Amino acid sequence: MEKSQDRLIVIENIKRAIEENNLNAKVEEGDPVVSQSDREKVILNYDTKKKKIKNKVEYYFARSLTDSIAKSVNKETKIIGLENIQNIDSGAIITCNHFSKVDNTIVRYMLKKINKTKNFGIIVQESNFFMPGIIGWLIRNNKTIPLSLDHKYMSNNFIPTIEEMLENKSFILIYPEEEMWFNYKKPRPPKPGAYHYAARYNVPIVPCFIQIEDTDEYEDNGFKKSRYTMHIMPPIFPDKNKDFKENKTQMREKDYELKKLVYEKVYGKKLDYTFDPKEDIAGF
Repeated sequence: MEKSQDRLIVIENIKRAIEENNLNAKVEEGDPVVSQSDREKVILNYDTKKKKIKNKVEYYFARSLTDSIAKSVNKETKIIGLENIQNIDSGAIITCNHFSKVDNTIVRYMLKKINKTKNFGIIVQESNFFMPGIIGWLIRNNKTIPLSLDHKYMSNNFIPTIEEMLENKSFILIYPEEEMWFNYKKPRPPKPGAYHYAARYNVPIVPCFIQIEDTDEYEDNGFKKSRYTMHIMPPIFPDKNKDFKENKTQMREKDYELKKLVYEKVYGKKLDYTFDPKEDIAGF
C-alpha cells in the first residue's frame, strides 16, 4: 500500500533532526503559527481552571467524548505496572514518549483504571489550541493547559493553574520530548520542564513508556495500524535531602534511564540514535 507523502516528509525530517543531533526538533509540517494577536485573543484569556459556567459545560462534554475515544482506541492496549501508581496520594507529573496525536488517550485509558481522569490535565504547546476541527475543539475544552511564550500569561494563569491542580492531587501529563515524532519507537532525551514542576511542588514523576507494535491492518496513510503496551515504572520522588536544582537534575536523569531500560527490554536492542525507518518507525 502506498504511503502518504506528508508522512514520508515527516520521516525525512526525523532523519535530518537525528543527523543534526536535534532530538527535540519540530518535524511536523504545517503546524499553526501563533501571532501575538492570536495569542491575545485565545491564550491570554483562556480559562485554564474552567471556572466559567459555559466552559464547565463544554468541559463535561469534551471529557465524556475523550473518554469514549480513549476506550475505543485502546481496545487492545495492555498496561503493565499499574500497581506502581495506585497508591500515590498526591498530585503527580506523568512523563511519556510522544509519537501520535492519540498517545494521550493511552495515558487517559491508564488513569481510568485507577479513577483518576476527572482532574487529569495535559500541558501542550500553545499552537495546538489553533488546530482545526474536532481535535482542536477537544484540546480547547478539556483540561489542557497551553504553554505560551507570553510571560504575563505564564505568571498569572499557567503557574497558578499547575499549582492548584497539584494541590488538588491531580495528575498532569507533560511530554518532556516536547515535539511529536510520528510513530517513532525510541525514547528521546527529556527537556527539563516536567522535572522543574515536580521538584518545585514536591510531587513525584510517573515515568511511562509506550511500546508500539504493528498489526496486519493498514491505516489510510499506508502505514500499518498499531497496538500499544503502556509500561508504568515506579514513581520518582524528590529527595528531601537535596535542593531544588539537584532534584530537578536527578529526576530528569532517572526518568530517561528508566525509559531507556524499558525500550531495550521490550525491543531487544540497545538504545542508540542511528536511524532506520523500517526499525524505528512503527508501521513503516
